[in-house]
Amino acid sequence: MNSIWRTIRGYILWSYERGSLHYDVMVTLILLFVFLSPYWINFKDKPIDRVPHQTGVVIEPDGRGGFIYQIEASALSAKDDGGLRRQMLAIIEPIAGASAILRYEAVKDKSGHALTYKVWVEKE
Repeated sequence: MNSIWRTIRGYILWSYERGSLHYDVMVTLILLFVFLSPYWINFKDKPIDRVPHQTGVVIEPDGRGGFIYQIEASALSAKDDGGLRRQMLAIIEPIAGASAILRYEAVKDKSGHALTYKVWVEKE
């Protein structure tokens, strides 16, 4: 019984010499834990599936070191200027971070309906 406790104590204190049978058993147990534990233990370390916005946003350089964000008009439901700016910021900020809209311009089709909005943004 004393030899069993001595063996367990040696495993806990890692007192066996390299190349010995007990050392090889300890290393094997560690490797088994590292490679097989993800099959039985849920570590909850998967990335979060997060889509900032369901619409397509096209980002283009503006030539002066900034960017132009092109947002589909179907993603915006507001009709007034303040509402449009709030909705545009809600779409752009998850991508660009804290920013302010300098100006925006509607890209319209032949019948005058807005297809997309080009938004010039300044990082804060």
